[in-house]
Amino acid sequence: MSTGTLIAIIVPIVVVLLLVAVAVRLAGRRRRLRERFGPEYDRTVESGDSRRAAERELRSREERHADLDIRELPAEARDRYAAEWTAVQERFVDEPSRCVDDADRLVTRLMSDRGYPTEGYEQQVRDLSVEHGDTLEHYRSAHDIGLRNREGRATTEELRGAMVHYRALFQELLGAPPAAPGPAADTRRRHDAA
Repeated sequence: MSTGTLIAIIVPIVVVLLLVAVAVRLAGRRRRLRERFGPEYDRTVESGDSRRAAERELRSREERHADLDIRELPAEARDRYAAEWTAVQERFVDEPSRCVDDADRLVTRLMSDRGYPTEGYEQQVRDLSVEHGDTLEHYRSAHDIGLRNREGRATTEELRGAMVHYRALFQELLGAPPAAPGPAADTRRRHDAA
């Protein structure tokens, strides 16, 4: 075999191997992003201009998140937050609208104490998405209901749903195990008994 023939065979093989290596690397990155962000990965891809732009956005979120000082709460702080959450839930029957606002403020304060910046809802969502992508849709739903609540357009059932959604993120941020049914079941029992 001549040198030219060998080069004609080897160069395409090397190019194909390089392309395969790049494809494997990109697939690994994509899989890692999917695993890390959960449903937020698909949501970002669907709402973006392209998969590449969405993945760039998600990597940007990871970089910002790495610069944050996210910390666990001491046991006393977790207990205090848990007690505050219980108090908010217990008042729900009498003051559902106010309790949803209180739940929002409590979740925001918990974010802040954990080290998440709270400068605005959209940035909160981006920052939370890195570690809490699976519960982020709960936060979005609760926030949307909270906005309707402030406009006086949320029903009591929607407010109950907002409390359930807030609780999902609250528990994850707090690091607490899932609780027994909250306001959705407890308030119905008390309301039905009245």
